[in-house]
Amino acid sequence: MRWSQMFAPTLREDPAEADAPSHRLLLRAGYVRQLTAGHYSLLPLAVRVRAKIIQIVRAEMDAVGAQEMLLPAMHPAEPWRRSGRWDLIGPELFRLRDRRGAEHALGLTHEEIFATVARELDSYRRLPQQWYQVQTKFRDEPRPKGGLLRTREFTMKDAYSFDVDGAGLDASFEAYLGAYTRIFERLGLPALACEASSGTMGGSDSTEFMCPAETGEDLVVRCPACGYAANIERATSALPAAQDGPGPAAPEPFDTPGVRTIEDLLAYGAPADRQVKTLVYVLDGAPTLVLLRGDHPLNEQKLVDATGAAGIRAAEPAEIQDALGALPGSLGAVGAALPVIADEALRGRRDMFTGANVDDVHLRGVDVERDIGVGAWADLREVAEGEACVRCGERLEVLRAIEVGHIFKLGDRYSRALGVEVLDADGRSVPVIMGSYGIGIERAMAAIVETHHDERGIVWPVAVAPFQVTVVTAQSDDAGVAAAAEEVYAGLSAAGVEVVIDDRPERAGVKFRDAELTGIPFRVTVGRRGLAEGAAEVTVRATGDTSKIALDSVVDHVRALLAG
Repeated sequence: MRWSQMFAPTLREDPAEADAPSHRLLLRAGYVRQLTAGHYSLLPLAVRVRAKIIQIVRAEMDAVGAQEMLLPAMHPAEPWRRSGRWDLIGPELFRLRDRRGAEHALGLTHEEIFATVARELDSYRRLPQQWYQVQTKFRDEPRPKGGLLRTREFTMKDAYSFDVDGAGLDASFEAYLGAYTRIFERLGLPALACEASSGTMGGSDSTEFMCPAETGEDLVVRCPACGYAANIERATSALPAAQDGPGPAAPEPFDTPGVRTIEDLLAYGAPADRQVKTLVYVLDGAPTLVLLRGDHPLNEQKLVDATGAAGIRAAEPAEIQDALGALPGSLGAVGAALPVIADEALRGRRDMFTGANVDDVHLRGVDVERDIGVGAWADLREVAEGEACVRCGERLEVLRAIEVGHIFKLGDRYSRALGVEVLDADGRSVPVIMGSYGIGIERAMAAIVETHHDERGIVWPVAVAPFQVTVVTAQSDDAGVAAAAEEVYAGLSAAGVEVVIDDRPERAGVKFRDAELTGIPFRVTVGRRGLAEGAAEVTVRATGDTSKIALDSVVDHVRALLAG
């Protein structure tokens, strides 16, 4: 490939609309161009990187015995209705009608559609099966941002396992866990395997692969000592044992004029960790009291996971007053008729403070299990930095991260809904047990840039770089230099190296800048000074190290660098 013929429109300045480093650099280096919010055109350099990512993913999918398919991107509504997700998933699902008025969706995932194919699996003898595809997905993001990190149209590798029982699913899940670990290692991504919520996917267990990055939209809780890692939506921590006194025989009301917050109540001798915070949520249309310790924040996804609610929102002040007779600031669950779900940190707590459901009045001496009719206990609180690890007791870290992959144990949710059954060894008809395994291809590309860049541009790992080497003709108007550069270029090409020659009639500084900006791992510079000595300069993009190499040894030297 010749740079003079290649479409790589680099920019001198950072685009004003770009925020994340990957967004800024992929635009500047001529990899992508925005069509509209959340939709990007991938230019030639990006297509080459994307192809290499897919090649690595395919190799690891093939290694676990997965077979590639390609299913439609547009789906009829019927299978989505059968699974319940037509109504469960909100406006993120693109919906449309065809000319006959039939409803369809643009697939944001393919569980239902793979399940329809799997109806032909009639016997346990045909299991396990591992299927995957590399397909365009659509998600009507309300706020697409970060370039390729959060888009409305993207490529995903989604894989699905089909087993006869839970033990088979466990084996499939472990195989994909290993495959994903190898994929991200090969991509140069320091991804953490984190316990995660399954969300609208359903199922029993899921693991997210999270790449630490300052621009990440997710929070990951990690223990550097033992390796525990979990998404903030799933993470838990160990709390010190509470030292409660017995308290009075019954809660005692006391006046608290003007008290509206946890902090306001501190003035009345009520430490935050001795307060019961009462939140009112509407879960699938039903007002529900959610109780936490005063200094603990609620994680809403944990509430969703604990209750299975499809619709969740905080109650409006008018709804709260109608239900409890008081406004926020004086709320409590003592004597309340509403359903109550409480965080595990409140279990067994005594001599606590809470609202009395009378404006400007609170209660002291509350014994949670004695005085409150808790209907369900669950882990609802969000873990904070510095709390103790549940495994080893060391301090936890909270990191920003980018989700680059997610694997789920789906169980029989979709097979029951779509009628995917096989005859087992005893001749009984049983639902197939499914797993789902996804990787966002363009998001992986952006995450690689987030973790591999410097002030001069992108620093691609060799495995995914658009080219391995660029040969720079320092003085294109010098016939001798041009001829020597062409000879090096031809030698590298003949040796199977992916190489581009920068033969443009530009100054050497412009060529160096573009080579650094685009992130090609190795640069071979042929110029007058080196040519006079029979040598070229070989520069490693990641380190900036430059070596002077005899012209007839350049090919062997580069091949050694690539092999190392």
